[in-house]
Amino acid sequence: MKYSPKQIEKYRRQKYIAQLEKIGKNLFRFLRNPETRAEELLNRFDELMKKLDEMETIRLDTEYLRESEAHYRRLQEEWHGARFDAHRLEEVREAEMSNLNRLQKMKNRSSYRKEKHRKHAQRDGWE
Repeated sequence: MKYSPKQIEKYRRQKYIAQLEKIGKNLFRFLRNPETRAEELLNRFDELMKKLDEMETIRLDTEYLRESEAHYRRLQEEWHGARFDAHRLEEVREAEMSNLNRLQKMKNRSSYRKEKHRKHAQRDGWE
């Protein structure tokens, strides 16, 4: 079966976005766990980022996806630029969990719309 260029692009896009999501979930899980060792976190993060780097870069349309990718790239540079040990992990743990939480809120922003505003959206002059 032959796939169209549009189907191939959609597949690549889905894989890239799924990898970004996977990085965020893994980071949050590792940072949340108090027993996580610095080298364990760094190895897993490197592995996930390596998979992302192997993929063809795609255009990201949503603010959430652009911010996520930029944040993970910044972490990659920051964590490899300096010595990353248990002490450093404790320094960045709370801040990074806060940043990851902010990214999740950005992703879910549209689902937080209050009920009273949903009614107005349905009656926007088309009655």
